[in-house]
Amino acid sequence: MSTVRTISVIGTGYLGATHAACMADLGFSVIGVDTDAAKVASLAEGRLPFFEPDLEPLIRKHVEHGRLRFTTDIAETADADVHFLCVGTPQRRDGLGADLGAVHGAATVLAAHLRRPCLVVGKSTVPVGTAAEVAAMIRAGAPAGDGVHLAWNPEFLREGRAVQDTLRPDRLVFGITDTRDLDVLRAVYADALAGGVPEVVTDLPTAELVKAAANSFLATKISFVNAMAEVCDAAGADVLALTEALAHDTRIGRQFLRPGLGFGGGCLPKDIRAFVARAEELSVGLPFLREVDAINIRCRKRAVQLVAEELGGSVAGRTVAVLGAAFKPGSDDVRDSPALHVASVLHRLGAQVRVHDPKARDAAARRAPELTHAGTVAGACLDADLVLLATEWSQYVELDPAHLAGVVRGQRMVDTRHALPADRWRAAGWRYRAPGRVA
Repeated sequence: MSTVRTISVIGTGYLGATHAACMADLGFSVIGVDTDAAKVASLAEGRLPFFEPDLEPLIRKHVEHGRLRFTTDIAETADADVHFLCVGTPQRRDGLGADLGAVHGAATVLAAHLRRPCLVVGKSTVPVGTAAEVAAMIRAGAPAGDGVHLAWNPEFLREGRAVQDTLRPDRLVFGITDTRDLDVLRAVYADALAGGVPEVVTDLPTAELVKAAANSFLATKISFVNAMAEVCDAAGADVLALTEALAHDTRIGRQFLRPGLGFGGGCLPKDIRAFVARAEELSVGLPFLREVDAINIRCRKRAVQLVAEELGGSVAGRTVAVLGAAFKPGSDDVRDSPALHVASVLHRLGAQVRVHDPKARDAAARRAPELTHAGTVAGACLDADLVLLATEWSQYVELDPAHLAGVVRGQRMVDTRHALPADRWRAAGWRYRAPGRVA
């Protein structure tokens, strides 16, 4: 079955909505399924319930043209040639691993409707060994029996670049148990493969491990450079000069070697914790990843300390403007956001905190209603004793320090993302601080 005409996508969150829209853009007839009726209704009208550049116009285009539709009834997917599992795998309540309830539930419900040969493809980020469990569930529940195969095709989306990363990924990983399934996957991704995207064909466990290993490596690199910022603070050195020197080493490279407030969002933090938990279940210790996580949390604590130092030792009764709430620019995702975490801690310590974010204001207000969420940068900074740059949106990088000086009460800037030109801000009369740099 190498001819693919119809694709179903189970789960229409960030991953699923993006994948469904991109599959439609490649010419397939696509049906997206979700148990959230409100989300389905929004997508069916071409409206995206979250922010991702370029995605909403793509969804609207293919909904209007009839190539993409959404439903809450999984029975409508029965005739699809390929089914992509794109449901979430959040961190368990005990914090010790991934919650696979949605994956197992989707596999069980889908299987009951698989009455013809087809391929089920897992895209969700899961602990190694999950694919084998899903395959067993499908075999046990599918009326088509052995005619239903399972493959694993991990996703590597970056928020803010999800459409590009789906249509032109850095690589395509295909975990298979039957070489016939490779022909189906190649038919789905024919456009990307023809464009030169590398293909890695492997077994199911290795395919599952690729995403966990990739995220763990990136998290390690981020925490490494932030640990170097701590050392620079203690030694009176400059972390930006240090990283510039390191970046010229081709074995190290420049990507993810910029100090900052650490990583957050819905992937890296929970994925490395789930990886550690699964490795320990397999009797393999990964203690360095626990330290990676700890360093990441220390970045947030250090930012709070810098603010307190700049305000004479205490933030109580002072007004702090926090620029940024999303965990990264190009997204409205505030899940485990370092920016919002720091803002909330400052509030708990007695500061009056005003937060601004160009895209995440509503999401941040729902997550942290105790904070003041301003509609403009000037509104957030009005009479502020200190400004904290927490998410490096381009509009913050382009701010005029001389103009902002006329809005604030105290010209103090803590740039946790090393995004601003320090000399320019200091020349405009600001006291500029950043982790790992001499005051």
